[in-house]
Amino acid sequence: MRSIRPLLAATGLVAALALSATACGPGEDTAADKPAATESAQGNDGSGSIPADLAETLRKHGVDPEKWKNGEWKNWDKDKWLREAKDFVNPVIDGLWKPERMKSAKDPAKTMAASDFSGDRGVSDPEPAPVEAQPEDLPYHEHAAPVGKVFFDSPEGSMVCSGTVVKDPKNPGRSNLVWTAGHCVHAGAKGGWYRNIVFVPAYNDKGKSAAALENAQPQEIAPYGAFWADWAASSGEWISAGGPTGGGGAPYDYAVLHVKPQNGTKSLEETVGNALPVNFDAPEISQIGAMGAWGYPAAPPYNGLIMHKCVDRPGRLSVSPSTPTMYRIGCTMTGGSSGGGWFSEGADGKLALVSNTSIGPVTSGWLAGPHLGQGAQEIFTMMSDRFGGR
Repeated sequence: MRSIRPLLAATGLVAALALSATACGPGEDTAADKPAATESAQGNDGSGSIPADLAETLRKHGVDPEKWKNGEWKNWDKDKWLREAKDFVNPVIDGLWKPERMKSAKDPAKTMAASDFSGDRGVSDPEPAPVEAQPEDLPYHEHAAPVGKVFFDSPEGSMVCSGTVVKDPKNPGRSNLVWTAGHCVHAGAKGGWYRNIVFVPAYNDKGKSAAALENAQPQEIAPYGAFWADWAASSGEWISAGGPTGGGGAPYDYAVLHVKPQNGTKSLEETVGNALPVNFDAPEISQIGAMGAWGYPAAPPYNGLIMHKCVDRPGRLSVSPSTPTMYRIGCTMTGGSSGGGWFSEGADGKLALVSNTSIGPVTSGWLAGPHLGQGAQEIFTMMSDRFGGR
Protein backbone atom coordinates (compact mmCIF):
# COMPACT_ATOMS: atom_id res chain seq x y z
CA MET A 1 0.00 0.00 0.00
CA ARG A 2 1.35 3.42 -0.90
CA SER A 3 2.36 5.83 1.79
CA ILE A 4 0.31 9.03 2.09
CA ARG A 5 3.51 10.99 2.57
CA PRO A 6 3.80 11.91 -1.15
CA LEU A 7 0.34 13.48 -0.99
CA LEU A 8 1.39 15.62 1.94
CA ALA A 9 4.69 16.54 0.32
CA ALA A 10 2.94 17.26 -2.95
CA THR A 11 1.16 20.24 -1.47
CA GLY A 12 4.44 21.87 -0.51
CA LEU A 13 6.06 20.97 -3.83
CA VAL A 14 3.30 22.52 -5.90
CA ALA A 15 3.27 25.62 -3.71
CA ALA A 16 7.04 25.96 -4.02
CA LEU A 17 6.92 25.97 -7.80
CA ALA A 18 4.07 28.46 -7.73
CA LEU A 19 6.26 30.77 -5.67
CA SER A 20 8.90 30.66 -8.39
CA ALA A 21 6.68 32.65 -10.72
CA THR A 22 7.76 35.99 -12.10
CA ALA A 23 6.76 39.07 -10.16
CA CYS A 24 5.48 40.81 -13.28
CA GLY A 25 3.59 39.12 -16.05
CA PRO A 26 4.38 39.33 -19.76
CA GLY A 27 1.70 41.94 -20.27
CA GLU A 28 3.39 44.21 -17.74
CA ASP A 29 6.74 44.43 -19.50
CA THR A 30 7.51 47.65 -21.30
CA ALA A 31 7.59 47.71 -25.07
CA ALA A 32 11.33 48.30 -24.95
CA ASP A 33 11.90 45.22 -22.78
CA LYS A 34 9.54 42.78 -24.48
CA PRO A 35 9.79 41.88 -28.18
CA ALA A 36 6.77 40.84 -30.21
CA ALA A 37 6.05 37.14 -29.71
CA THR A 38 6.53 36.38 -33.39
CA GLU A 39 9.99 37.91 -33.55
CA SER A 40 13.03 35.65 -33.34
CA ALA A 41 16.44 36.32 -31.93
CA GLN A 42 18.73 38.02 -34.42
CA GLY A 43 22.18 37.15 -35.66
CA ASN A 44 25.25 38.56 -33.94
CA ASP A 45 25.21 41.60 -36.17
CA GLY A 46 21.54 42.33 -35.44
CA SER A 47 20.58 41.93 -39.10
CA GLY A 48 19.07 38.47 -38.93
CA SER A 49 21.90 37.06 -41.09
CA ILE A 50 23.81 33.93 -40.10
CA PRO A 51 26.72 34.89 -37.80
CA ALA A 52 30.17 34.42 -39.31
CA ASP A 53 31.22 31.60 -36.98
CA LEU A 54 28.09 29.56 -37.73
CA ALA A 55 28.43 30.22 -41.45
CA GLU A 56 32.03 28.98 -41.36
CA THR A 57 30.97 25.80 -39.52
CA LEU A 58 28.35 25.11 -42.18
CA ARG A 59 30.88 25.68 -44.97
CA LYS A 60 33.28 23.21 -43.34
CA HIS A 61 30.61 20.58 -43.79
CA GLY A 62 29.89 21.48 -47.38
CA VAL A 63 26.73 23.47 -46.67
CA ASP A 64 26.09 26.87 -48.23
CA PRO A 65 24.88 29.18 -45.39
CA GLU A 66 22.42 31.07 -47.59
CA LYS A 67 21.00 27.84 -48.99
CA TRP A 68 20.62 26.57 -45.42
CA LYS A 69 18.60 29.63 -44.44
CA ASN A 70 16.46 29.28 -47.56
CA GLY A 71 15.55 25.62 -47.01
CA GLU A 72 18.71 23.51 -47.17
CA TRP A 73 18.16 22.70 -43.48
CA LYS A 74 15.38 20.37 -44.67
CA ASN A 75 18.04 18.13 -46.27
CA TRP A 76 18.66 15.27 -43.82
CA ASP A 77 21.23 13.53 -45.99
CA LYS A 78 23.33 11.35 -43.69
CA ASP A 79 26.58 12.94 -44.87
CA LYS A 80 25.31 16.41 -43.96
CA TRP A 81 23.57 15.53 -40.68
CA LEU A 82 26.00 16.93 -38.13
CA ARG A 83 26.26 14.62 -35.14
CA GLU A 84 29.48 15.31 -33.21
CA ALA A 85 29.30 17.36 -30.00
CA LYS A 86 31.44 20.11 -31.50
CA ASP A 87 29.33 20.40 -34.65
CA PHE A 88 26.09 21.85 -33.29
CA VAL A 89 24.75 24.69 -35.44
CA ASN A 90 21.39 26.41 -35.13
CA PRO A 91 21.33 29.57 -37.25
CA VAL A 92 18.30 31.78 -36.75
CA ILE A 93 15.71 31.64 -39.52
CA ASP A 94 13.44 34.63 -39.03
CA GLY A 95 9.72 33.91 -39.04
CA LEU A 96 10.10 30.11 -39.13
CA TRP A 97 8.31 29.35 -35.86
CA LYS A 98 4.99 31.02 -36.45
CA PRO A 99 2.16 30.23 -34.00
CA GLU A 100 0.46 27.82 -36.42
CA ARG A 101 3.71 25.87 -36.90
CA MET A 102 4.13 25.60 -33.15
CA LYS A 103 0.62 24.20 -32.77
CA SER A 104 1.23 21.54 -35.44
CA ALA A 105 4.49 20.21 -33.92
CA LYS A 106 4.38 16.53 -32.90
CA ASP A 107 5.78 14.67 -29.90
CA PRO A 108 8.98 12.59 -30.15
CA ALA A 109 7.62 9.94 -27.74
CA LYS A 110 10.16 7.57 -26.22
CA THR A 111 7.99 4.60 -25.28
CA MET A 112 8.94 1.15 -24.12
CA ALA A 113 6.96 -2.10 -24.07
CA ALA A 114 7.36 -4.54 -21.19
CA SER A 115 9.60 -6.70 -23.39
CA ASP A 116 12.05 -3.79 -23.80
CA PHE A 117 13.34 -4.10 -20.25
CA SER A 118 16.42 -6.25 -19.83
CA GLY A 119 17.57 -4.64 -16.62
CA ASP A 120 18.01 -6.12 -13.18
CA ARG A 121 14.49 -6.58 -11.91
CA GLY A 122 15.90 -6.92 -8.43
CA VAL A 123 16.97 -3.26 -8.72
CA SER A 124 13.79 -1.92 -10.31
CA ASP A 125 10.95 -1.22 -7.90
CA PRO A 126 7.42 -2.43 -8.71
CA GLU A 127 5.64 -0.43 -11.39
CA PRO A 128 3.95 2.57 -9.75
CA ALA A 129 0.23 3.11 -9.86
CA PRO A 130 -0.75 5.75 -12.45
CA VAL A 131 -1.03 9.31 -11.16
CA GLU A 132 -3.49 11.41 -13.12
CA ALA A 133 -1.74 14.45 -14.60
CA GLN A 134 -3.30 17.72 -13.45
CA PRO A 135 -3.51 20.90 -15.56
CA GLU A 136 -1.35 23.72 -14.21
CA ASP A 137 -3.17 26.73 -12.81
CA LEU A 138 -3.60 29.75 -15.06
CA PRO A 139 -1.92 31.88 -16.16
CA TYR A 140 1.26 29.84 -16.38
CA HIS A 141 3.57 32.79 -15.84
CA GLU A 142 2.14 33.16 -12.32
CA HIS A 143 2.40 29.48 -11.37
CA ALA A 144 5.23 27.83 -13.33
CA ALA A 145 7.18 30.63 -14.97
CA PRO A 146 10.38 28.65 -15.72
CA VAL A 147 8.52 25.87 -17.61
CA GLY A 148 8.04 26.00 -21.38
CA LYS A 149 8.15 24.14 -24.67
CA VAL A 150 11.14 23.21 -26.83
CA PHE A 151 10.41 23.17 -30.57
CA PHE A 152 12.73 21.62 -33.17
CA ASP A 153 12.81 20.11 -36.65
CA SER A 154 13.66 16.46 -37.35
CA PRO A 155 13.51 14.23 -40.44
CA GLU A 156 9.96 13.32 -39.32
CA GLY A 157 8.87 16.96 -39.26
CA SER A 158 8.33 19.62 -36.60
CA MET A 159 8.61 18.23 -33.08
CA VAL A 160 7.99 19.45 -29.54
CA CYS A 161 9.36 18.71 -26.08
CA SER A 162 9.29 20.50 -22.73
CA GLY A 163 12.05 22.38 -20.92
CA THR A 164 12.91 24.42 -17.83
CA VAL A 165 14.85 27.64 -17.29
CA VAL A 166 17.69 26.79 -14.87
CA LYS A 167 20.07 29.01 -12.95
CA ASP A 168 23.54 29.67 -14.34
CA PRO A 169 26.29 29.76 -11.66
CA LYS A 170 28.46 31.99 -13.86
CA ASN A 171 25.59 34.34 -14.68
CA PRO A 172 23.64 34.81 -11.43
CA GLY A 173 20.22 36.30 -12.02
CA ARG A 174 20.82 36.45 -15.78
CA SER A 175 20.69 32.82 -16.93
CA ASN A 176 20.12 31.87 -20.55
CA LEU A 177 20.25 28.11 -19.87
CA VAL A 178 17.41 25.64 -20.48
CA TRP A 179 17.35 22.03 -19.24
CA THR A 180 15.68 19.39 -21.43
CA ALA A 181 16.15 15.80 -22.65
CA GLY A 182 18.95 14.64 -24.93
CA HIS A 183 16.44 13.15 -27.37
CA CYS A 184 14.93 16.62 -27.80
CA VAL A 185 18.15 17.97 -29.34
CA HIS A 186 19.99 14.95 -30.81
CA ALA A 187 18.77 11.77 -32.52
CA GLY A 188 21.30 9.53 -30.77
CA ALA A 189 23.28 6.66 -32.27
CA LYS A 190 21.75 6.73 -35.75
CA GLY A 191 21.40 10.46 -36.28
CA GLY A 192 22.67 13.89 -35.40
CA TRP A 193 21.69 17.28 -34.02
CA TYR A 194 18.14 18.42 -34.63
CA ARG A 195 17.60 21.82 -36.22
CA ASN A 196 15.84 25.13 -35.62
CA ILE A 197 15.71 24.55 -31.84
CA VAL A 198 13.82 27.22 -29.91
CA PHE A 199 12.47 27.53 -26.37
CA VAL A 200 9.10 29.17 -25.66
CA PRO A 201 8.53 29.84 -21.94
CA ALA A 202 4.95 29.75 -20.60
CA TYR A 203 3.61 28.61 -23.97
CA ASN A 204 -0.16 29.21 -24.31
CA ASP A 205 -0.05 31.19 -21.08
CA LYS A 206 -3.82 31.24 -20.55
CA GLY A 207 -4.38 27.57 -21.41
CA LYS A 208 -6.64 28.22 -24.37
CA SER A 209 -8.19 25.42 -26.42
CA ALA A 210 -7.15 24.74 -30.01
CA ALA A 211 -10.29 26.48 -31.24
CA ALA A 212 -9.71 29.53 -29.06
CA LEU A 213 -6.10 29.76 -30.23
CA GLU A 214 -7.23 30.14 -33.84
CA ASN A 215 -7.86 33.83 -33.18
CA ALA A 216 -5.43 34.32 -30.30
CA GLN A 217 -2.89 37.11 -30.28
CA PRO A 218 0.75 36.00 -30.75
CA GLN A 219 1.51 37.16 -27.19
CA GLU A 220 -1.07 34.69 -25.86
CA ILE A 221 0.65 31.78 -27.62
CA ALA A 222 4.27 32.76 -26.91
CA PRO A 223 4.01 35.47 -24.23
CA TYR A 224 7.76 35.98 -23.94
CA GLY A 225 8.66 35.10 -27.54
CA ALA A 226 10.78 32.26 -28.94
CA PHE A 227 14.41 32.01 -27.81
CA TRP A 228 16.73 30.36 -30.35
CA ALA A 229 19.43 28.05 -28.99
CA ASP A 230 22.92 29.11 -30.03
CA TRP A 231 24.50 26.05 -28.39
CA ALA A 232 23.40 22.67 -27.08
CA ALA A 233 25.18 19.95 -25.12
CA SER A 234 24.10 16.39 -24.39
CA SER A 235 25.87 13.39 -22.92
CA GLY A 236 28.33 11.35 -24.94
CA GLU A 237 26.36 8.28 -23.89
CA TRP A 238 23.16 9.63 -25.42
CA ILE A 239 24.91 10.64 -28.64
CA SER A 240 26.56 7.22 -29.00
CA ALA A 241 23.85 4.90 -27.64
CA GLY A 242 20.51 6.71 -27.63
CA GLY A 243 17.74 5.11 -29.65
CA PRO A 244 14.05 5.35 -30.66
CA THR A 245 12.93 3.87 -27.33
CA GLY A 246 15.73 5.38 -25.27
CA GLY A 247 18.04 2.40 -25.56
CA GLY A 248 21.24 2.26 -23.57
CA GLY A 249 21.33 6.05 -23.65
CA ALA A 250 18.12 6.53 -21.63
CA PRO A 251 19.89 6.88 -18.23
CA TYR A 252 21.96 9.68 -19.81
CA ASP A 253 19.07 11.34 -21.66
CA TYR A 254 19.60 14.97 -20.66
CA ALA A 255 20.71 18.15 -22.40
CA VAL A 256 21.40 21.82 -21.75
CA LEU A 257 20.60 24.62 -24.17
CA HIS A 258 22.03 28.12 -24.20
CA VAL A 259 19.59 30.55 -25.79
CA LYS A 260 20.02 34.05 -27.16
CA PRO A 261 18.32 36.98 -25.43
CA GLN A 262 15.84 38.33 -27.93
CA ASN A 263 16.66 41.99 -27.52
CA GLY A 264 20.37 41.47 -26.99
CA THR A 265 20.40 42.58 -23.35
CA LYS A 266 17.63 41.04 -21.24
CA SER A 267 18.36 37.44 -20.28
CA LEU A 268 15.87 34.58 -20.35
CA GLU A 269 15.81 34.43 -16.55
CA GLU A 270 15.12 38.16 -16.30
CA THR A 271 12.44 37.89 -18.97
CA VAL A 272 10.41 35.15 -17.28
CA GLY A 273 11.27 36.27 -13.75
CA ASN A 274 12.99 33.20 -12.33
CA ALA A 275 14.98 30.01 -12.87
CA LEU A 276 15.43 26.75 -10.94
CA PRO A 277 18.74 25.56 -9.51
CA VAL A 278 19.93 22.09 -10.58
CA ASN A 279 20.71 19.56 -7.84
CA PHE A 280 23.39 17.05 -8.88
CA ASP A 281 23.59 15.57 -5.40
CA ALA A 282 20.02 14.43 -4.75
CA PRO A 283 19.64 11.98 -1.84
CA GLU A 284 18.89 8.29 -2.24
CA ILE A 285 15.52 7.59 -3.82
CA SER A 286 14.21 6.10 -0.58
CA GLN A 287 14.85 9.46 1.14
CA ILE A 288 12.85 11.52 -1.38
CA GLY A 289 9.26 12.01 -0.26
CA ALA A 290 7.97 13.35 -3.57
CA MET A 291 9.04 14.42 -7.04
CA GLY A 292 7.00 16.54 -9.40
CA ALA A 293 7.17 16.41 -13.20
CA TRP A 294 5.97 19.35 -15.28
CA GLY A 295 5.48 19.47 -19.04
CA TYR A 296 3.23 19.76 -22.08
CA PRO A 297 2.01 16.24 -23.02
CA ALA A 298 1.18 16.12 -26.73
CA ALA A 299 0.31 12.49 -27.54
CA PRO A 300 -3.34 11.41 -27.10
CA PRO A 301 -5.36 11.99 -25.02
CA TYR A 302 -3.49 15.32 -24.75
CA ASN A 303 -2.88 17.85 -27.52
CA GLY A 304 0.29 19.64 -26.41
CA LEU A 305 -1.43 22.93 -25.65
CA ILE A 306 -1.91 22.61 -21.89
CA MET A 307 0.79 22.45 -19.21
CA HIS A 308 0.32 19.52 -16.80
CA LYS A 309 2.02 18.23 -13.66
CA CYS A 310 2.30 14.99 -11.69
CA VAL A 311 3.60 14.50 -8.15
CA ASP A 312 4.50 11.08 -6.74
CA ARG A 313 7.01 9.27 -4.54
CA PRO A 314 9.82 8.12 -6.88
CA GLY A 315 10.94 4.55 -7.33
CA ARG A 316 13.85 2.92 -9.17
CA LEU A 317 13.97 1.70 -12.77
CA SER A 318 16.90 -0.30 -14.13
CA VAL A 319 17.02 -0.36 -17.94
CA SER A 320 20.26 -2.33 -18.03
CA PRO A 321 22.58 -3.81 -15.38
CA SER A 322 25.45 -1.78 -16.85
CA THR A 323 23.81 1.64 -16.66
CA PRO A 324 22.74 3.87 -13.75
CA THR A 325 19.35 3.38 -12.16
CA MET A 326 16.70 5.87 -13.27
CA TYR A 327 13.93 7.57 -11.29
CA ARG A 328 10.36 6.47 -11.98
CA ILE A 329 7.05 8.01 -10.93
CA GLY A 330 3.41 7.32 -11.65
CA CYS A 331 2.11 9.83 -14.22
CA THR A 332 -0.30 9.75 -17.15
CA MET A 333 1.53 12.41 -19.18
CA THR A 334 2.54 11.28 -22.67
CA GLY A 335 5.09 12.27 -25.35
CA GLY A 336 5.65 16.01 -25.59
CA SER A 337 6.27 16.11 -21.86
CA SER A 338 9.74 14.71 -22.68
CA GLY A 339 12.48 16.96 -21.37
CA GLY A 340 10.19 18.55 -18.80
CA GLY A 341 11.83 19.17 -15.44
CA TRP A 342 11.41 16.99 -12.36
CA PHE A 343 11.58 18.96 -9.12
CA SER A 344 12.00 18.08 -5.47
CA GLU A 345 12.68 19.96 -2.26
CA GLY A 346 16.21 19.78 -0.90
CA ALA A 347 17.36 19.67 2.70
CA ASP A 348 17.09 23.47 2.75
CA GLY A 349 13.41 23.24 1.80
CA LYS A 350 14.03 24.93 -1.54
CA LEU A 351 12.93 23.54 -4.88
CA ALA A 352 15.51 22.27 -7.39
CA LEU A 353 15.54 20.42 -10.70
CA VAL A 354 16.70 16.82 -10.13
CA SER A 355 15.78 15.06 -13.39
CA ASN A 356 13.80 15.33 -16.63
CA THR A 357 11.26 13.18 -18.40
CA SER A 358 12.98 10.65 -20.65
CA ILE A 359 10.90 7.51 -21.30
CA GLY A 360 7.50 6.02 -20.51
CA PRO A 361 5.49 2.89 -21.34
CA VAL A 362 3.49 2.42 -24.52
CA THR A 363 0.23 2.53 -22.56
CA SER A 364 1.30 5.49 -20.35
CA GLY A 365 0.89 5.45 -16.59
CA TRP A 366 4.46 6.19 -15.51
CA LEU A 367 7.48 8.24 -16.52
CA ALA A 368 11.20 7.67 -16.00
CA GLY A 369 14.02 10.18 -15.83
CA PRO A 370 17.81 10.02 -15.43
CA HIS A 371 19.67 10.50 -12.17
CA LEU A 372 21.78 13.64 -12.60
CA GLY A 373 25.25 12.72 -11.42
CA GLN A 374 28.81 13.69 -12.22
CA GLY A 375 28.44 13.39 -16.00
CA ALA A 376 25.42 15.69 -16.06
CA GLN A 377 27.19 18.16 -13.79
CA GLU A 378 30.23 18.25 -16.07
CA ILE A 379 28.06 19.11 -19.07
CA PHE A 380 26.23 21.78 -17.12
CA THR A 381 29.48 23.29 -15.82
CA MET A 382 30.95 23.28 -19.31
CA MET A 383 27.93 25.20 -20.61
CA SER A 384 28.09 27.69 -17.74
CA ASP A 385 31.83 28.23 -18.26
CA ARG A 386 31.45 28.56 -22.04
CA PHE A 387 28.94 31.36 -21.76
CA GLY A 388 30.03 32.90 -18.46
CA GLY A 389 29.23 36.60 -18.38
CA ARG A 390 27.18 36.43 -21.62
